[in-house]
Amino acid sequence: MKLQQVICLAFIGCLSIASVAAEKEIDRIAAIVDNSVVLKSDIDDVVNRVKRNAQAQGQTLPSDQALRTQATERLILTSLQLQLAQRMGLQISDAQLDDTIRNIARGENLSLEAFRRQVEAEEGDYERFREKLREEIITGEVVRGNVQRRIYISPQEVDSLLRLMEEQGAVSEEYNLGHILIALPSQATSEEINDVKDRADKVMELLQSGSDFRRIAIASSSGAKALEGGELGFMNINEMPTLFAESIRDKKKGDLIGPIRSGAGFHILTIFDIRGENVAEIQEVHSRHILIKPSIIVSEERARSRLAEFVTQIRAGEADFAALAKAHSEDPGSKMNGGDLGWSEPQVFVPAFRDTLLRLAPNDISEPFRTEHGWHIAQVLAKRVVDATADKKREQVYRMIYNRRFNEESANFLKEIRDEAFIDVLPES
Repeated sequence: MKLQQVICLAFIGCLSIASVAAEKEIDRIAAIVDNSVVLKSDIDDVVNRVKRNAQAQGQTLPSDQALRTQATERLILTSLQLQLAQRMGLQISDAQLDDTIRNIARGENLSLEAFRRQVEAEEGDYERFREKLREEIITGEVVRGNVQRRIYISPQEVDSLLRLMEEQGAVSEEYNLGHILIALPSQATSEEINDVKDRADKVMELLQSGSDFRRIAIASSSGAKALEGGELGFMNINEMPTLFAESIRDKKKGDLIGPIRSGAGFHILTIFDIRGENVAEIQEVHSRHILIKPSIIVSEERARSRLAEFVTQIRAGEADFAALAKAHSEDPGSKMNGGDLGWSEPQVFVPAFRDTLLRLAPNDISEPFRTEHGWHIAQVLAKRVVDATADKKREQVYRMIYNRRFNEESANFLKEIRDEAFIDVLPES
């Protein structure tokens, strides 16, 4: 009997060994980030996307290890922002996501089905694309919500910059900057500062000897746009961080600038391109809308269908837009004016609302559409082009200062949440 037990146990042990041998790694944890993790498959996705984009643009890339390091850092920051969003109760519903995708498709002059086919051809998995887009919207809202409260711009600041721009002949050029940041650790010692400075000098030497800026940015930069080759996009000199603005004055396209020291580390800049703005006229729209906010009582579908009924009634001449807005709109700022929003630049509205107004011809009424505020229908009453008056110039100057502060504070905010987090990047096996 004992022999049978021994044989049975041995047989079970052999099955267990065979089972373990037959196991195949599906995925694994690459980093622990506070209460969440970064998976190896997520890193693979980011790296593969960067490679596809680089191949399409004929761009060379650094080693896979450098790409994986950058992708890991990007995903760590994304994870921290998503966890913060969860604590804030911030969510993006399927309806909001669908409306964003419709706007993206419309902007590319594609039907929703054609856009889906394009995504599947380029990304492979449409549902994964949807969830990544949802994450991008959420992380954008997290940064915006936490950074906006840090920004105060006084009327005196606007007056000073407006006066300075007029004295300089209203500089209108916009610069597409390349940026590499060799970051300093928090509370760096003198030895650490010297070490980081040496690394920055070596990066500068590589660039001066002809190395591709974008490739070096992907390999070496700790900046937020490292995986985009350090490209920051077009900015007026008054929108960019003051340190950058002072450094690029009188510089030409292709010039290398740096290393420049800041609290974050050592920066190296280049000017990818320069263009003139020369916008003398502004388009304005006179619009009105009706807003219904989904709630526990009013579902997403009920809010949308109710507005669809309003559109049918208005188009058939059975109801008046202003009367319906006064009776049903949940926008306290425009409700009593029949939903009237007055004359304004479309750019002052959230993207989905702005894009809808730009598409509509005068007197057209939109189908129901979703923004972060709820479900809307909108009507454009008229459009006009106006000169850039003193008030408009003040608004532009205010936006320049705001954009500069927002960029600076966004970088500070992301550094703060990373410094405060528990992060353990696991070694690759």
